[in-house]
Amino acid sequence: MGEMTSEGASLSAGIDLSQFYQVFFEEASENLDNMEQLLLNLNVETADDEELNAIFRCAHSIKGGAATFGFSDVAELTHQMETLLDKLRRHELAPNSAMVDTLLQSGDALRAQLGRHQGSGAAPVDTSDLLVSIRGFVDGEQVAAAPAAPAPVASAPVEAAPAPAPKPGKPAARVLELQVGPLTDMSLADNLVELFKEITDLGTIEPLDAGMSADGVRRFKVLTSSTDSDLLDLFTFHVAREQVKLLPFGPGFGFHDGAPGAPEAQPESKDPGYGFFDNAPGNPEVAPAGTQLKVQASEEVKPVAVAAKPVAKVEPKPAAAGMDQSTLRVSIEKVDQLINLVGELVITQAMLAQNSRDLAPGLYQQLASGLADLERNTRDLQESVMSIRMIPMSIVFNRFPRMLRDLAAKLGKKVELVTQGEATELDKSLVEKITDPLTHLVRNSCDHGIEMPAERLARGKPEQGTITLVASHQGGSIVIEVRDDGKGLNRNKLIQKAREKGIDAPDSMTDAEVWGLIFAPGFSTAEVVTDVSGRGVGMDVVKKNITSLGGTVEIDSAEGYGMKVSVRLPLTLAIMDGMSVGVGEEVYILPLSSVVESFQVQSDTIKTVAGSGRVVEVRDEYMPVIGLEHIFNVPRFDFEHVSSIMVVVEAEGGRVALLVDELLGQQQVVVKNLEANYRKVTDVSGATIMGDGRVALILDVGSLVRRSRH
Repeated sequence: MGEMTSEGASLSAGIDLSQFYQVFFEEASENLDNMEQLLLNLNVETADDEELNAIFRCAHSIKGGAATFGFSDVAELTHQMETLLDKLRRHELAPNSAMVDTLLQSGDALRAQLGRHQGSGAAPVDTSDLLVSIRGFVDGEQVAAAPAAPAPVASAPVEAAPAPAPKPGKPAARVLELQVGPLTDMSLADNLVELFKEITDLGTIEPLDAGMSADGVRRFKVLTSSTDSDLLDLFTFHVAREQVKLLPFGPGFGFHDGAPGAPEAQPESKDPGYGFFDNAPGNPEVAPAGTQLKVQASEEVKPVAVAAKPVAKVEPKPAAAGMDQSTLRVSIEKVDQLINLVGELVITQAMLAQNSRDLAPGLYQQLASGLADLERNTRDLQESVMSIRMIPMSIVFNRFPRMLRDLAAKLGKKVELVTQGEATELDKSLVEKITDPLTHLVRNSCDHGIEMPAERLARGKPEQGTITLVASHQGGSIVIEVRDDGKGLNRNKLIQKAREKGIDAPDSMTDAEVWGLIFAPGFSTAEVVTDVSGRGVGMDVVKKNITSLGGTVEIDSAEGYGMKVSVRLPLTLAIMDGMSVGVGEEVYILPLSSVVESFQVQSDTIKTVAGSGRVVEVRDEYMPVIGLEHIFNVPRFDFEHVSSIMVVVEAEGGRVALLVDELLGQQQVVVKNLEANYRKVTDVSGATIMGDGRVALILDVGSLVRRSRH
């Protein structure tokens, strides 16, 4: 389990990161191959922005992974390469062949370093000469490699000379163009504008266009002193990261390509280059205040031909042999197609099994044996295919120790991170979408929940707070809990804040309803706005993001003892074990993981309670009774029939007894998304095709439990 201390334990302390090394080595190898190819094809006389951006992205990706895993030698070299490449792509330096040679040699050195980390047994790589060369290029000094060449000439700016880069900290106010889109929903961009205006210290924003442009992109002029990474963090809580771009503000912005006054195609970096700290090379920090957008004046400033060795493909170092490709990368579309085909195969196999039940086993022994083999092989195949898309929650959890360590140090707190259930697997597409909301919840716990060490000691608590992340499977859903042992939520404070915001909050509200207030847009309990939190942007976005995935968020809190946020997500794409039950002529599927027990019951044991429906007593416990016949209006032709079988199901911490006619058995079912193919249906989470070709609805047990509570 991960363990955090304020003394600054290394990233890998207590966490086995080795399971992720292979992925990093493969990606790094791929990026190095790509970078080498791009450098070899680069024409220094006519280098275009897209090529330089692509080379920068390769170095940036390697730097990010190397810093995460603590490969400091790789991170140092790629950091210097990134600085040089950043100056090239911003036209602050003109490329020349000496630079290309140095970058190619750096690529070879990186291969050797990575090979050594991968266990090739090679000696450490001396990169001091390379680092000196790269720094020489960056500073515009002449390096020994190319004695005849003058210092690289910076591209001519349009008007003013470039101002010095701002020192780390709060940058000066500057003008940017914000592009949001392409969007199908106009209101999303309007929401962003409203949000921006509410947070007064961000700056000002005004639209550059009257409405949605032909390409579906909204454009705004932003005057701000916030860093680009802060702005992106704010915006990308509302719209996907790739739909937000921050660009230098220049003439003609806000018009379509080719419009009078529009600048010639500017580089549109797909990777905004998120660095690890503000103003890192690669941060999308554009020119400081007062500088104009620089363009390459190719007529006036020609890159000087450098008398250096010709650029040839450099033979890779022998150490690179250790970085062999032991995995195959396949696009998600192909995997989805494979899963669909296996799903259809499962349905066909179920149909064959059902149709062969009436055959005399003595006469068709070989056929029965073949069908049994088919069933076993189909199940194995399906489990293998499903596992391709499933990845462990540890991929998400292991990004938090480093983040928490930095955050705790910034806030002066002592925090330990404990994780449970890292092996719980979740669909890859969900993992990508759940990461941002979870990050926000963890930051929230550290900032709002955990008290300062002195305050904790005064309250009789250990000075080190604990944040616990737990992942588990519960009844066809994944539940991820973020718990902290901090101060918890203050009921009176929340009600008071809500009333200040004009939200109706009577004293008669239940605790759960009061906790739910923090999901209101713009709601914040922070006394002071810090760069960590207190801007009122957060919990509402977290809830919105999770709801969009078909999930729910629940809060439980005890003042003085801490709070727990439970995020429940459905297993979207799955083949699951289900129990089929019959009601009239209809068949319904219950997720087997939700089924507790079933029993026969006499109608007189069901009691009617005034105001809350029917209940049944099961081993000294009364539980609500739900008749599926009434919920789904099942037509009946045997009018005298009375349902006498009860199936007890459990979800979201509650149990209900479902009244059904018969239990048909259990089988694996292919979950088909009903919402995508039809529309959302209350109390139904999906559908499946039965062995006889009929469609059966898969019931949403959580929804049935909530219905009984209401």
